[in-house]
Amino acid sequence: MLRTRPWAPAPVGSAGPCVGVPPSVRRAGVPLPPCHRALSHLCPLLPPAPIATSSTIFQLGFERALRKQNKEQVPPAAAPEPPQRKQHPGKSGKKPSGNATSTKAGRSRSLEEALRALDLADLQKELEKSRSVFPENPSVWVKDLAGYLNYKLQAPQSDPVLSQHPHDYPYSLASKELRSIIRTLLGRASGVLELFFDHCIYTMLQELDKAPGESLHGYRICIQALLLDRPRIATANLGKYLEVLRSHQNRPAKCLTVLWALGQAGFTDLHEGLKVWLNVMLPVLGIKSLSPYAVSYLDRLLMMHPNLTKGFGMIGPKDFFPLLDFAFMPNNSLSPSLQEQLRRLYPRLKVLAFGARPETALHTYFPSFLSRATPTCPPAMKRELLTSMSQCLSLDPLSFSVWRQLYTKHLAQSSLLLNHLLESWESCSKKVRQSLQETVRSFKVTNEELVARGAGGGQDVAACDAACKPGTVQGTLLSLPASSSARLLRSSGVLPASQLAWQKVSHGCLEGYRWLQHSLAHHGSAAVSVLRPQLELLWDTGGEVARDVSQQCYSLLSWLQGSLPWLSEWVQTRLPESLLHFAECVRELLLFLVWSCLVPLLQGLASALQQGWQRCLDSCNGDVTWECVRDHLTSFTYSSWIYLQNTTLALKNWALAMISGH
Repeated sequence: MLRTRPWAPAPVGSAGPCVGVPPSVRRAGVPLPPCHRALSHLCPLLPPAPIATSSTIFQLGFERALRKQNKEQVPPAAAPEPPQRKQHPGKSGKKPSGNATSTKAGRSRSLEEALRALDLADLQKELEKSRSVFPENPSVWVKDLAGYLNYKLQAPQSDPVLSQHPHDYPYSLASKELRSIIRTLLGRASGVLELFFDHCIYTMLQELDKAPGESLHGYRICIQALLLDRPRIATANLGKYLEVLRSHQNRPAKCLTVLWALGQAGFTDLHEGLKVWLNVMLPVLGIKSLSPYAVSYLDRLLMMHPNLTKGFGMIGPKDFFPLLDFAFMPNNSLSPSLQEQLRRLYPRLKVLAFGARPETALHTYFPSFLSRATPTCPPAMKRELLTSMSQCLSLDPLSFSVWRQLYTKHLAQSSLLLNHLLESWESCSKKVRQSLQETVRSFKVTNEELVARGAGGGQDVAACDAACKPGTVQGTLLSLPASSSARLLRSSGVLPASQLAWQKVSHGCLEGYRWLQHSLAHHGSAAVSVLRPQLELLWDTGGEVARDVSQQCYSLLSWLQGSLPWLSEWVQTRLPESLLHFAECVRELLLFLVWSCLVPLLQGLASALQQGWQRCLDSCNGDVTWECVRDHLTSFTYSSWIYLQNTTLALKNWALAMISGH
């Protein structure tokens, strides 16, 4: 007679009552043990057979359930050892109801009591039987382990995420001997652990569909033991579990069970925990029933890992700014208490996002910070954005370049940032002050161009222009240290005069550029209309002269070719052999220089000219007109003016630095 295993997982496709259960038991409404549900497909067509009187329902159901051997889950034959059902005093006379758990393996009042009553010798014996029957199928071993533990550890449990217990509960209650048994078996089945992890989660989801009161302590213990040494198993396929959450979003208990199982990886490894949170918990942060656990898990994760260096590189701009919005934007899907809790975690999330080398990464965060800093932004968020942008400009020099590129698209935000920087001017470093001076001058030129073109946003342009004017003067004055030379220049009036002269020169250059921009087209057209006939006549005359010269050269070359043999013979008879050899060497050298240097140079020049002409054609859409040439000249003039301005500014800063150093 084969002995069945009530903890064995149910095979797919099971249906119909097992013949081992008499009709009287079924009519009494007693729930069937797990083995009847799991193995009922093995004997649906057999006729009912008389069953001997038994003292327990387990013996009735287990002795005759298997007429055939299940190739995956049936252990070897053994003498029947029906488990004894424990009954609480005073309840022995009550009839079992449909939801009664009296058929379970001794339901205990607490998990501690169930673990103390667990027979480790019997567990070892069952695992050895499983290994001996299925030596080539380790997935059966670990499934038997999880099923046995979950069947034996029947005790009340709290909410799906065990919020009233420590993070390592229930595995922390297991004895050293039980932990050793579990870890040894997991080590022997290392090739199927990912499948075993999936099996535990999906089995727990199936158990949640059954009658309430079903405990899942055995599967939870196996999951914690598995991820304690191999946390990457939980993050191997997070996309699949995100789909599971979406398909069960109307079942919070199932979703929280999945989140709890995946989150166990983070208590061992911060990197894996952040991966779980960013890929699974952040997408569901707006769901009311799941948000409390997602925020509390992040809080516990960062509290357990105070050293954040292991999490560098996990949070990028794509993940960081949704967290910023959740923490600071009012009226979002988070409750005020959760938003306040997330706001307390925000500084550590910011450290994780900026990483180990913020001086090379902060310019990638600057555009999103700038776009959010609108005048209508909430005060707390505005303070955080301005502080973060100041940090970007202080640590990453490329942030100034990014700001200049985005200036015209974010005028209102730029005026707020400029005023903030002027208020905190004294706390800025010398390098930041110099970069800010250059940026402000660039903004002033842009502002004047915007005003000249009459572009929209005049109020924002005026606000930026007002912020730029004191910034240039104040920055120039504060860039000089309090040296004796600086004080002498100020007291003598040289420094104010030089600053006034510089402003006049800058203004004059700008006016000259504007005059060229507006009058170049008119004067260019007039010059072309006046000089075109003379230029055409000069071109024709030059062509005729070139033809005459080429004819004369051709005649001369023909005469030389005819006279060259006679001249060569005469030279050979008059000159010594050594001189002729020298002349031959010079000839070879000249030929080498021509073919190896001059010809490639001319070919490269011709290729460059051809490419330049082709680019000119492409930029003018295939037709080189005066309007196209004028646009190119205007662009070249503007670029030259900007380069000249930057060069002059650099020379002026160098001169001021030299003066202040004496």
